[in-house]
Amino acid sequence: MSAETNKSQWHLRTNRSDENSLEVSFTGRWCLDQALPPPDLLMDELPDGIVHIIFRTNLSSWDSGFLAYISCLIKLCAKKGIDVEQVGLPEGVRHLLAMAAAVPEQKNVGRPHVKKNIVYRAGSATIEFLRGVPEMLRFLGEIILSFGRLFTGKTRLRWSDLWWEIEEVGPRALLIVSVISFLVGLILAYLGADQLRMVGAQIFIADLVAIGMVREIGALMTGIIIAGRTGSAFAAKLGTMQVNEEIDAFRTLGISAVDFLVLPRMLALMLMVPLLTLYSGFVGMLAGLLISSSIFDIGMFEYYHETINALELKHFMVGLTKGSVYGAMVAFSGCLRGMQCGRSAEAVGEAATSAVVTSILLITISASILTILFYQLGI
Repeated sequence: MSAETNKSQWHLRTNRSDENSLEVSFTGRWCLDQALPPPDLLMDELPDGIVHIIFRTNLSSWDSGFLAYISCLIKLCAKKGIDVEQVGLPEGVRHLLAMAAAVPEQKNVGRPHVKKNIVYRAGSATIEFLRGVPEMLRFLGEIILSFGRLFTGKTRLRWSDLWWEIEEVGPRALLIVSVISFLVGLILAYLGADQLRMVGAQIFIADLVAIGMVREIGALMTGIIIAGRTGSAFAAKLGTMQVNEEIDAFRTLGISAVDFLVLPRMLALMLMVPLLTLYSGFVGMLAGLLISSSIFDIGMFEYYHETINALELKHFMVGLTKGSVYGAMVAFSGCLRGMQCGRSAEAVGEAATSAVVTSILLITISASILTILFYQLGI
């Protein structure tokens, strides 16, 4: 049998030398950008009874496309039990094929898809959490020591980094905080008005929105926004530094990575989140004023007067305290997951996701504890 395939710069010819052997000849110039016949199609067109194939070449040039093509043909022949003679191939091709064959093929490539029941997954998550608690406590201890060095003037903190972080987590977050706080204020005003109008007490919409936004919701929504925006960014940045071995370089030079990388981020969030919380409360009250005056016929002066009477200094102090705690939780989670990041690009993404989840979990727990504590204290 003989067959011939012609392209612009190469020729492939197959000749059947005897009943059991086939000679495959390549001539011309083989380039990767040429349209190649599929190897499996060539194997399907082989006559029956072929157990031996001989490669012959007379190529003026070849590239990696020819190597990949020959490698695929050899694998297909091996699956069909056909012996291949490579003597006629260029020396470079034979050398590269020998190097590729010397490395065993990895069998465990990809992620295992093993279905596990919910009990197994819950147990694994619990064990992983318990294993992570000592590391979290150790990291918390390092942060406390770093704050101690800050107050004693022994820290390696660069103040320029602190101001840069303050700008990053504060002014640049105003837009998203404004939008979310305004919408939450609208929702809170509508929800309160729907219940208060049953007893003709729509004027107390001002009390509900003011106290709710300043004391609770403003701090909570700001913390969640910062967790998604800034906490994940902290984890991604520190995780990338971990992948690039920059944090290892700090330790090698005797520089505390906590002082240099974590402390500025902790201080920035602890300083800026309370201010963002205060700003969020005012935006929410503005939204409540808009709804009350435009829909429920409450005058602007009446709304303002009722808001002033409802708000006390303790409400602002509670909101600012919660905002500071939430900021510390977000910074702690983001920096912790970033420092724990693995050495791959996938690990950076996992660290960012874990930082957001951990931040929201810690914010929820601390919000519950602080609410109960302030209630018991009568604040």
